[in-house]
Amino acid sequence: MRALSGLTGGMTSSAPGTFKSFLSSIQSPALRAVAHHWHEARGRKRVASWDEIPSSALSTHAKLLWAYAYDRKLGAFTGRFTGKRWGKWVGMDFHGKRLEDIHSPANYRNTLKLLTEVVTTPLASRSSGCLFKVDSFVVTGERIILPLGEDGQTADGVLGASDYAPPPLKGTLELILENPEWYAI
Repeated sequence: MRALSGLTGGMTSSAPGTFKSFLSSIQSPALRAVAHHWHEARGRKRVASWDEIPSSALSTHAKLLWAYAYDRKLGAFTGRFTGKRWGKWVGMDFHGKRLEDIHSPANYRNTLKLLTEVVTTPLASRSSGCLFKVDSFVVTGERIILPLGEDGQTADGVLGASDYAPPPLKGTLELILENPEWYAI
């Protein structure tokens, strides 16, 4: 696994782990199921495409999912899909919205770095511990991010899933990127 340097203080880079180690590191049964579906859909290709992952396979976990399309020429992400949990804070039509319009400036910079690492390498990412804060309430859980690509080789989007107990608050959300891990796919 590899930490994304510069994303949070004190991280250093190391070699990414294998996809098998990625799967075995996932604690959440729901996130493990999402990762398995992605892996089965990609078959022998480097990355899965959104169309190859059967919606029926992910429907059980839809509330945990979110996805962004990536425009390589612009280096920009736009919302493709969000489940109910994340959509609660987005509070708008997520589909087609620019990443910078979805996140606060501080969240945007960190999220852009994280998602760009996943699509440009491409790598699978997992993080656990603190995922975000809502006002002063810290929400813990687990997050995975997987690259998507229509051609099976070059990533042009990401599929993410976050599993956590929903906080009792609705307020200003601050994304936290604690303990990120990176895995070769």
